[in-house]
Amino acid sequence: MSDKEKVLSDCDEAYGELREAIAGLDESRARAVWLGTWGVKEILIHIAAWDREMAPALDRIGRGQAPYPAGTYDDFDAWNARFVEAGKDAPLHEILVDLEASHHGLVAAAKALGDEHFGGEAAAGELFQGTGAKHYREHADQIRDWRNGQ
Repeated sequence: MSDKEKVLSDCDEAYGELREAIAGLDESRARAVWLGTWGVKEILIHIAAWDREMAPALDRIGRGQAPYPAGTYDDFDAWNARFVEAGKDAPLHEILVDLEASHHGLVAAAKALGDEHFGGEAAAGELFQGTGAKHYREHADQIRDWRNGQ
């Protein structure tokens, strides 16, 4: 199995873990605030937004460009706040549709790249893993801990 196949498979597995962590949540539980000012709804908005932001970054890497201009995402908190503000009024079912679409967009952008973009410390591999599998697992773990503590 190539490095690319490994990271794609890991991303799919981690996305499944995230979906399992949120399975069965209704609108009111998804809106419950428990992570600072966020609940599950805000976490999912945040994940979907980063997937959408990083898919074009993978495309740019494939064209031999920088993923994004230096400094663009230095203030993660401000980006996260914008993402959540933009999606705050959406019902859970719309957020889930957006999450699914953004995940598929991120994976499609990764699949379009050659294997050479995923070995060692290749920029696309690191960006894809950080936005995909690592990010999904980080929040899936938080959600599971919250649900187990209720």
